[in-house]
Amino acid sequence: MKKAEVHLHGQLAGHLTQDEQGYTFAYSPLYLLTSAPEPVSLTLPLRSAAYVERVLFPFFDGLIPEGWLLEVAEKNWKLNARDRMGLLLACCRDCIGAVSIYPLETADA
Repeated sequence: MKKAEVHLHGQLAGHLTQDEQGYTFAYSPLYLLTSAPEPVSLTLPLRSAAYVERVLFPFFDGLIPEGWLLEVAEKNWKLNARDRMGLLLACCRDCIGAVSIYPLETADA
């Protein structure tokens, strides 16, 4: 299992998880209670129920670098281009824009 914190404007907004079933994104209950929470993406509107998909959500997949920058990441960190969650965790702590992804340690990592 791989897990990450999803931050929006430097504030914890939710958690993204990959397991054998696919991917889950859930907004933090505390984030939803803030005075003016914003969705991390228009495709992931604010709600208390988790989003579940078999493949990585297009919004998060779009944060992963492409082209020569992806090749650099694959070579330097020995990552597989098909491991989308691994690429997201390795490359997206300091993305262009308001969203950042921070890996979380899991018991089976």
